[in-house]
Amino acid sequence: MSASARDLFGRSGSEPATPGSYGEPPRGYRLPDATRLGPVQLQVGDLARSLPWYEGILGLEVLERGATTAVLGTHGERRTLAVLHQNPAARASHPRARLGLYHYAILLPHRAALGRFLRHVGETGERVGAGDHLVSEAFYLHDPDGLGIEVYADRPRETWRRVGRELMIATDPVDVESVLAEAGDGTWMGMPGGTVIGHVHLHVGDLGAADAFYAQGLGLDRTTWSYPGALFLGAGGYHHHLGTNTWAGPGAEPPAADDARLLEWTVQVPAALDVAAVERSLVLGGHVTERTSPQAIVARDPWGTAVRVEAVE
Repeated sequence: MSASARDLFGRSGSEPATPGSYGEPPRGYRLPDATRLGPVQLQVGDLARSLPWYEGILGLEVLERGATTAVLGTHGERRTLAVLHQNPAARASHPRARLGLYHYAILLPHRAALGRFLRHVGETGERVGAGDHLVSEAFYLHDPDGLGIEVYADRPRETWRRVGRELMIATDPVDVESVLAEAGDGTWMGMPGGTVIGHVHLHVGDLGAADAFYAQGLGLDRTTWSYPGALFLGAGGYHHHLGTNTWAGPGAEPPAADDARLLEWTVQVPAALDVAAVERSLVLGGHVTERTSPQAIVARDPWGTAVRVEAVE
């Protein structure tokens, strides 16, 4: 679902989104400012089909390959961004019909890289969607199993705007020619160093329950809440590490075990003490957590989507 800036916020009344001037923190525990996202774990039907697409179209490098798994990441820096798990019985995903993954989002380090990626994808003939979200510019693809992927670059933070405490996020048309011009003479050589998982966007059954789990439990700030059917949340003043929406409709169900799907996404915090604090907050909110190591826990949101919280110390 798209919503223009004019529709959401009108033409006036916005102010610069200076640090600390926007967002609503949770009532209790709050994730540290240094919170970042780690790799996503994805279930796909056939690695032999997926890997040429992830390498040739998306531009990820295969860092490790096993019989049923493949670790994908950036070139040169070799940062892991996604792990593919093969299940030959996996059925193609239909992003609008299931709860769970809407898309995961790969954040490029600058707009020039986004321009090079866009030019490359255009040369392949791959179908691509687009959205100018005011805080970022984004392009959207689906992998061979139908899993949604966003590739984007952030606008400079000094250009972000707010209305009251709400950060302005919308979906306007992208100035494609301007993005392509930013590429200059540079050639797309795959996902460059500095590329990270910027955010994850999920279909959920109810925004109030999403707020209870992800804001009041996990400790994310609410950043934007006027976008139709959606709630955006982040840590450390970022526009969002997580998007949630109810666009799949009231009858949507969680994915089945044999669907292509998001198996798990990762929140990275600085220290084991931070993991323990998240664990306490979730348990106090009535949520179940699993301690997988001294450095990590896994919890599932009300619709079964697993989030790992791990220390990077």
